[in-house]
Amino acid sequence: MASSSPISHKTNPAVLSSLLRIVALLLILVGLMATTQAAAQDSQTSVRLDGRILFRVSASADATSEQRATRVEQRLQALLPTLDNPAQARIVSSGSTRLVTVSGVSVATVTAEDAEDSITTLDVLAEEWRQAIEQELEVSRQQRLGFGGRFLAEIRGAIGTAFSITSESSGAVIPRVLAAGLILASFVLLARIVGWGMRQVFRRLRADKTLENLIRQLAYYMIVLMGLLIAAGALGFSPEAVVTGLGLTGLVLGFALKDILSNFVSGLLILAMRPFEIGDQIAIGDTEGAVERIELRATQIRTYDGRVALVPNAEVFTSRIVNNTADPVRRGNVLVTVGLGSDIRKISALLTDKAQSAPGVLPDRATSVRVEDANDETVVLNVSFWTDSRRSDFKDTSSQVRLAAIDVLISCGHLPPDPAMRRLELDDPAAWRRAFSAAPDPG
Repeated sequence: MASSSPISHKTNPAVLSSLLRIVALLLILVGLMATTQAAAQDSQTSVRLDGRILFRVSASADATSEQRATRVEQRLQALLPTLDNPAQARIVSSGSTRLVTVSGVSVATVTAEDAEDSITTLDVLAEEWRQAIEQELEVSRQQRLGFGGRFLAEIRGAIGTAFSITSESSGAVIPRVLAAGLILASFVLLARIVGWGMRQVFRRLRADKTLENLIRQLAYYMIVLMGLLIAAGALGFSPEAVVTGLGLTGLVLGFALKDILSNFVSGLLILAMRPFEIGDQIAIGDTEGAVERIELRATQIRTYDGRVALVPNAEVFTSRIVNNTADPVRRGNVLVTVGLGSDIRKISALLTDKAQSAPGVLPDRATSVRVEDANDETVVLNVSFWTDSRRSDFKDTSSQVRLAAIDVLISCGHLPPDPAMRRLELDDPAAWRRAFSAAPDPG
């Protein structure tokens, strides 16, 4: 039997670094998508002046809420340099809308959508906007008249606006992210509990370990996937958008992580088709040993010298596999070499009887001895026997058969010939004697 030489699969630092970068990038993308989604789902946008929130506007028929907020902020910024006295804001009715004006300039338009989203009436909301605009314009005007003038006021306003936007976005996103994290952690914990429970049930049922492994892993990943979908819902994504995003993302990641995905799919196929089971002794290329675990990424094999080899499932699925324990019994062969002048039939009969009675040889399977090879000096006999297919039993039984063959050869007085010694036989010994006797005496 070929000696096992396990393949060592150590984690490549470059591969690990690439995976960490991909995971970090995905987390950043999820955060950005969550922020964008939160902003998109929020039907109103805040109007700010020097970082202070005045009010919130809704989308209209001809503009989004962001566009309306930007226009109001630009008008307020344009009014500030022209204000020499405290601003006087007024409300002008215009059909189903109300206009808030300052110094005759229309600054903001209050629509029915604004009132509906703010859960108030049009006139009440218009008055709130008027007061906010009037007060904040006066505050900004006083800041520009104070220390540092307009320059420092603009700097403070830009900084305040940045912090205000960040604070508002964080206030909307962080609770969702925390909720999504708690949901995902809960489902991972649930998946582990379900896996533990299934392990206890299968242990009592004494079911097939390979089938148990397949069911437990599928159940685990299905529960985790369900948790991901619910966590995405907590972030504000609809299930349809998540499925669509996973499809597009999977297409991109399929090229970047093709080896990992190949191992994953191969693992599913191995668990489903079951070319071998947990506990089987198999040989995959130069790696030979007992199967300990079949994961979705790699198959763990314990080699006969006690080392652990992790063989990628893609390699397992596409390689030639020899399953030594697929059948409970296995035939072994021991070669015995005897001299050409030996009684081959007698030795064969003795080898058959002695090997059949050797420890480990199955009594219900006949042992046979055949001539494997013969030449001018030796005859090679092949002792064929049946034993348990486990490697330890097979090796022990083979050793016992060899000991039995040695006993037979010793009892028959036919030890294996020494390859370093050669015996020459003369065709006509009398002719050689006459030739030597007729030769002159060298002395």
